[in-house]
Amino acid sequence: MTHASRTQSTFSPPVMDARSWLHGLTFSPDRPLINVSQAAPVDPPPMALREIIAHKALTDDDAHLYGPVLGLDSLRSALAARNSALYGAPVDFAQIAITSGCNQAFAAAIAATCTQDDQVLLPTPWYFNHKMWLDMSGVHAVPLPVGARMLPCPHEAARLITPRTRAIALVSPNNPAGVEYPAALLRQFFDLAQNHGIKLILDETYRDFHSQPGAPHDLFTLPDWPDTLIHLYSFSKAYRLTGHRVGALITGTQLITQAEKFLDTVAICPTQLGQHAALWGLENLQDWLAGERQEILNRRQAIETGFPALAAKGWVLKDAGAYFAYLEHPFDIPSDQLARDLLHSQSVLCLPGTMFTPPGDPAGARHLRIAFANLDCAGIDRLYQRLTAFTPQAPAPNGRAQS
Repeated sequence: MTHASRTQSTFSPPVMDARSWLHGLTFSPDRPLINVSQAAPVDPPPMALREIIAHKALTDDDAHLYGPVLGLDSLRSALAARNSALYGAPVDFAQIAITSGCNQAFAAAIAATCTQDDQVLLPTPWYFNHKMWLDMSGVHAVPLPVGARMLPCPHEAARLITPRTRAIALVSPNNPAGVEYPAALLRQFFDLAQNHGIKLILDETYRDFHSQPGAPHDLFTLPDWPDTLIHLYSFSKAYRLTGHRVGALITGTQLITQAEKFLDTVAICPTQLGQHAALWGLENLQDWLAGERQEILNRRQAIETGFPALAAKGWVLKDAGAYFAYLEHPFDIPSDQLARDLLHSQSVLCLPGTMFTPPGDPAGARHLRIAFANLDCAGIDRLYQRLTAFTPQAPAPNGRAQS
């Protein structure tokens, strides 16, 4: 009998899969590649932050050694203070674990919450790394379809909850759809999770680029939030620290204790230099971050303002926010084929909706994810020009596309 490993139970990483499509391709100077496949800052941290990292590397011997499993007390305390001020409610540093990126925060949450054959509800389209980790953990991802506005329905979620359900996992602003979940909706999901004795995992990786100033929800003001809420955060997007892998998990201290076992086993401690960078960013870069947020909001506005040209061709903008726009295409071909055709004919690399949905889900075949934060407003205009110019190739009698 052939034995399948846990990693064989899931799919290949979609961003790496799409990047492999570039192998052997060249792009002319008059039509360079537009890469909107990955949601990550393409620029390094601001120079002042890079100098802090270099200074720490040269002068702080401890920065090269093992640190606390749950992260530096100074960073945990600073994040607790930041969240307390933002959400208008006390968050204690003991309720915080610093992790090696936000993906590890999710992995730690699942390890501390679930066991073999448990279930976690994921709205579809889902963030593919969440689905992959559930697969590799032996936990069943239960698809929760979203409505026309790309929002999940608490009543539909309630129908899907079983005795094996351990959590509902939400991402807001959403990856891949960009939609920002209203505070009232997040409160409904919190109440649903609380009433069923399960966890609400809220991934706010892109919180710093929310269109609403101030707190995006009031969940931390609830007196018993630590019993239900598992909050995830990323310093990577805020301060361009993707290569340093610094994230955070915020929840009740009992669950932090369980997550610590996972974190100690997997990485022992988060990177020290990255943590010092995140701490300095929290303490010194809020005005700079406000400027970064405004630039992302400007790009979102460019996505919306320029879209009528695509709408005239039958495209639909389902939503846009933070780093993403989610587009419904008008063609009678599945999105995985369309994504490859766009790469070859228009030099555009994007991810198909099939990478964010269960196999065979017709919604996945109709959509594309555009990571527009990597483009300035002029770049967004060029992207729209190429999408507008695209027409599918007619199939030849032998079933192959005609050139």
